[in-house]
This record gives sequence, C-alpha cells and structure tokens, in this order.
Amino acid sequence: MQFWWVNHKQTYKQEVGNGYIWSPKTLSNGRKNHFYETMRRVLPGDIVFSYASGQIRQVGVITRPAASSPRPVEFGTTGQQWDDNGWMVPVDWQTLPTPFIPKNNLTALTPLLPEKYSPFSAETGRGNQGAYLAGVSEGLGRYVLGTQPGTWGQGFLKLAQGSGDDDGALRILDDAISQTIQDDVALSQTERQAQVLARRGQGKFRTNVEAIETGCRISGITDPRHLTASHIKPWRVCETGTERIDGQNGFLLCPNIDHLFDRGYISFSDEGAVLVAAQVDRTQLALLGCQEGQQVDGRPFTEQQKSYLAYHRANVLLPK
Repeated sequence: MQFWWVNHKQTYKQEVGNGYIWSPKTLSNGRKNHFYETMRRVLPGDIVFSYASGQIRQVGVITRPAASSPRPVEFGTTGQQWDDNGWMVPVDWQTLPTPFIPKNNLTALTPLLPEKYSPFSAETGRGNQGAYLAGVSEGLGRYVLGTQPGTWGQGFLKLAQGSGDDDGALRILDDAISQTIQDDVALSQTERQAQVLARRGQGKFRTNVEAIETGCRISGITDPRHLTASHIKPWRVCETGTERIDGQNGFLLCPNIDHLFDRGYISFSDEGAVLVAAQVDRTQLALLGCQEGQQVDGRPFTEQQKSYLAYHRANVLLPK
C-alpha cells in the first residue's frame, strides 16, 4: 500500500463526484511531467488524499491501475488547454468526518513532506503549482487519518487493505462510448452491434481473432470455452470501428493471463518475450502461470500485431 496526494481544485467536483482522478499524459508542449507520470505508478489498494480549496475533505482507495482515457466530458470548459489524451484512475472516494486543513498542521506536516516533488509547500501553506499527483510517506498518510474521530482512520485502512480490483469509473466511460456507437446513424445496425460486442471480446471481433490465434500464448490452452478474446490496444481508445473489431488487435488468453495483460502487469516484446512491470510480485506471477522473459507459444507475431503491441507497451504496460 502506498499513499498519494492529489491537488485538483479545478476538477475536484467532477473527479470526486464521478469516482476517479484524471490527468493528461503530457504537458501542452508534449513534454513529460513527473506529476502525470505518477498516475501510472498507483495500484489497487493504494490510498489517495484529495486536496482542494485548502482542505482535504475526501480520501480514496485506488481500485485499478491507470488506463488511457479521453478527457472527461464533465470537465466542460475546465482545462481546455490540456491534451485530450490522458490517464484515468478509478477511485472509491470516502468523505472524512472532519476536514483536514494542512495549513493548520504545518508543524507536524513539514518533516513528513517529500524533499523532492512535494505536493504541498510548508512555506506558503498551499498546494504546489503544477503538482497534480504526488507520492507521500506512510507517516504522512497515517497522520492525516489519525486526526479523524475515534477509530475512523483505522477502519478506512482496513477497507483499503481488503479492496479488490474494479474498473469503476472506466466502466461508466465504456458505457458512454457504447451509447455513442449505438446512436451513430452513419453506421448500420450490424456495424453498431459488432463494435459494441467487441467491448467484451464477443461477436465479430472474437471471430476475427480466432481466425489468427489458436490458443492462449502463455498457457497453451486451446479450448475456446476457457479463452477470452482480449484487445491489445484497448477498446475504449481505438480510433476507428475497424480497430475495435480488427482480429490483429487481439489475443486469445485464459482469464488469469487476460487479467495480467489487460491491467498492464505484463506485455510482450516483438520477439515474443514476456515483459513484466516492476510492481508485480514475481512469485505471485509464477503462481498465475507466467514467468518474466519466457517465450510465448505460437507463431511469430504479425507486423500488425507488433504495431498494436507497441501501443500496449507504451500505454498499458506499467512502468519498469
């Protein structure tokens, strides 16, 4: 479990109200930003404090790793300078019984703040400009939770420790994309159905994948009853309907490998080696039937699959 602090005065209502945090992938000039890159380092069960208007009023539990996502429509005109291509992290927000005001706790907070990439300035008593999501120490996290009445903080920590993996706000986003497809009068009913079913690895997409792939690339399972047609470039960020149902944009994977691949815990090199994110416990990975560096089963990847895998490695695989 790690602790995080998000400064989001501009988008506080939208993010807390809809269960997520969101940032663009880069600055407006295309350069990377440390406080955006941190979005890719959160994991399910991590805790994030919401800082806005001088207070921490909510604390949340991360429910899944970051996923590529368009800028939320509910932002409206807020952040129009931000790139539309961003990261979304689903969060299960809880309201603190007593709002925490960092400015009133500077003596205790100052030694607990990070020396580098701090989200908060002890000198100004405000959030640092441009610091969106920052990692903070366990000591700081426990201090903030410890200011809450009774055993509330302890109860929240138990809640976080028992949390699982859930798409949360991303599921709502996918629902909205599905509705947009269904409302697109430029598409035939058959085309709309094919694209919507592809979201869950069904219909025309699965048929197209099965024409290329014969079994799970890791486990070797070939029984279709135990295989999921999984997108390489995620369905929600496909730029065209063709990409959504392209058989080259998919693998047949057994459920445990599908989970690892979908969440970005593993990916594949063009040569077929298994790549593993730094956050993954290698012992647990082995129990799931996967080893770092092992070669995948089946024939070499096609050039089209390699193109989609390049996207997966850059935008889905969690950082090394």
